[in-house]
Amino acid sequence: MLSVAWCTLRARWASFAGSFVALAVGVGLLAVMGQALAASTRAPVRPPERFAAAPAVVRGQDVLRVDTPVGVRTAELANPRTVPDAVVAALRALGPVTEDRSFPVRAAGGPDGLLGHPWSVARFAPYELSAGRAPRTDGEVVVTGEWAVVGARLSGGERVVGTVRGLGFEEAVFYTDARAAQLSPTSEQLAVEADAVAVRAAVAGSGVRVLTGDERRLADADPRRDAEALTALNALFGTAGGVTAFVSVFVVASTFAFAVERRRREFGLLRTAGATPAQVRRTVLAEALGVGVLASATGCALGAYGAPWLGGAVVDGGLAPRWYTIGGAVWPYHLAFWTGLTVAVVGAVAASWRAGRTAPAQALREAAADGRALTWGRRLCGTALLLAAGAAAAYTLLSDPGELLHRKTYISRPMLLITAVALLAPAVVRPLTPRLPGTTGMLVRAHAVAGVRRTAAVAAPVLVTVALAGSLLGATATLNGARAAEVRERTTADFVVTSDTGTPLDTAALGRVPGAVASPTAGSAVYTLEDGVALIASEARAVDPGLLASTVRLPVTAGRLADLDDASIVVNEEWAEHRVGETVRVWLGDGTPRSLRIAAVLATGTGDNGVYVTAANAGGAGVDRVDVRVRPGADAGAVAAGLRAVDGARVASGAQWAADAEPRTDSDSRTRLGTFLVLGIALVYTGLFLANTLAMAAGERGRATAALRLAGATGGQVLRLAAAEALTVVGLGAVLGLAVTAVSLAAMAAALHLLAAPVTVVVPWPALAWTTAACALLALTATLIPTAWTMRRGPTA
Repeated sequence: MLSVAWCTLRARWASFAGSFVALAVGVGLLAVMGQALAASTRAPVRPPERFAAAPAVVRGQDVLRVDTPVGVRTAELANPRTVPDAVVAALRALGPVTEDRSFPVRAAGGPDGLLGHPWSVARFAPYELSAGRAPRTDGEVVVTGEWAVVGARLSGGERVVGTVRGLGFEEAVFYTDARAAQLSPTSEQLAVEADAVAVRAAVAGSGVRVLTGDERRLADADPRRDAEALTALNALFGTAGGVTAFVSVFVVASTFAFAVERRRREFGLLRTAGATPAQVRRTVLAEALGVGVLASATGCALGAYGAPWLGGAVVDGGLAPRWYTIGGAVWPYHLAFWTGLTVAVVGAVAASWRAGRTAPAQALREAAADGRALTWGRRLCGTALLLAAGAAAAYTLLSDPGELLHRKTYISRPMLLITAVALLAPAVVRPLTPRLPGTTGMLVRAHAVAGVRRTAAVAAPVLVTVALAGSLLGATATLNGARAAEVRERTTADFVVTSDTGTPLDTAALGRVPGAVASPTAGSAVYTLEDGVALIASEARAVDPGLLASTVRLPVTAGRLADLDDASIVVNEEWAEHRVGETVRVWLGDGTPRSLRIAAVLATGTGDNGVYVTAANAGGAGVDRVDVRVRPGADAGAVAAGLRAVDGARVASGAQWAADAEPRTDSDSRTRLGTFLVLGIALVYTGLFLANTLAMAAGERGRATAALRLAGATGGQVLRLAAAEALTVVGLGAVLGLAVTAVSLAAMAAALHLLAAPVTVVVPWPALAWTTAACALLALTATLIPTAWTMRRGPTA
């Protein structure tokens, strides 16, 4: 039978082209995503940058270490400690000590990410003046690069007296040491010009860290930016790879199964000629193996070509750092090749098994029309997957509804449902196919119902496309809408004041504004040991309990916010211990251990209801936001003017601040590129699958088209019938996809309700409309062109 398979491949290569294209493209996508994932696991080791010329750098404690039964657990402190005064005095006895400070700077016309430093640390990079001189007074600065020239004034009023050549790792503004200390009072690290051994001996037992050699890179601004960038990329490509893998496997398996299913007449002839069921199966598997090997190899070649292009696209789109490149790993090609080959063979096995079991006369009879809509195996698998999807959703809702809000969950769960619906689709073709008026409508329904498996196979790519677009985009929009509603509900302040310069706010001046009740808050963190082994960090805000309720509306489920004091804490229901009156052991943002009583408990919500403590437990965090309420009878305009008059204050109304805090999904080019990577590539592939499947099915239209022409139908009538059939199948797939979308969003809505979060279900109707329209256009093109080509041969063909 191997010779028969080989001859079939040679003689009917055109009929195998659809399977070859689907598999090659699928393997290529898997190879590209595998290469991208492999490249996102290795970050370059950067040399020291800002302190390359410093013998040693001494940092205050910036890592929390907690002993547990399974070892030491560590976490970066939200508010690193300063170097103790006694240690600084000991270091000054060894040699010159320079205090370093870093703080954000905003300058009109300047580059993003500007950082301010004292001029005395510039020599450790080393920066060298390219023009002008060093700053001498508080109103003078030196800048890096060419974005400002000597004599220019920054938006804050400082005059540029010098420039230094940029070194590529930051854009900086250098102030006098005194002015830098005013703008950033806290210094977390020191450059020490002394022998490293002597420095280590001087700080022994103090808890500070001494950085020398390559470790000095940890003193640079954001030293873990490369690792963090790769973590974000890994999550992005992991998600995109999961969606692409699902679509690729679905498409390849469906295409091979459909291709084998359409050859029942040929198998019937083989059986009539004396071939045994086992021989038919071996023939089909040999064909699948031959096509699979060639297509998988071609797909790997496509992946090698496409991987560098994807790397350049994510770098140009701002999703990856400039040094990021894709390529070099071997395992993605092995994974893609063997996955493609396995799926191709498995996709052909089910159909070949049924073809081998069919008697010769029955096979010839079923070639013209489908018999039973669902085989027992397909019915069993589809029902099992449908029940599994429902059971998984129900269990998650009952045990941990917050899990349904995680990206990995709302992306992966619809895939199970899509597969189940696709398997069971033949059972709903008859009831869902509309009864259209006229002769054309009667023929459309008759053709769809007579070939339910063919109709379901053509509708499958539309189902996948619409369901993925609706479920993923709808889940993201629903979650963002819930978070935005939460922010609006929490914000009751008339005005919200933040720093316009990145420096600490003058809370005293804000509090003196006539008619204003100012509630300062500071962002920090608390750490707790969950189950005795996991060190968990939670965002926290340090507040004034007496003023909190007047500017913020929090979803309290137990206790009272007014009971918050220096010995207590407000937590949410996500904490393992969340009963009012219980005592929890925590570590503050600077690593200080505390035992605090739970004063109140908040609803979990979408996960943004964090922890609240008093200023005494802020761990050294500075005020970064002031919520302001206008006193009764006071003029809001006058209060706003008074707030804006405070140096460095950025004033926004409560509604404006809440709107600015809303997640944005469509205005950022990086977000659009990320969405394309996660969803767009998969949808393009399913579009190819749709066109491919219709083109393969169009081959069966030859006899039907000839019969219609002989019966007197005109060419226009035949084309209109073909178009109506294509649009009907697209509509069927869209309805099934919309049903999957509805179930997925209903599960998320139920989770939001159980978490006491605002339920704002957002169905992405524009995206669904465009997706369905694109599928309809592809379907019409893939149907009408082959039909028109068939009619050129005349009605007797």
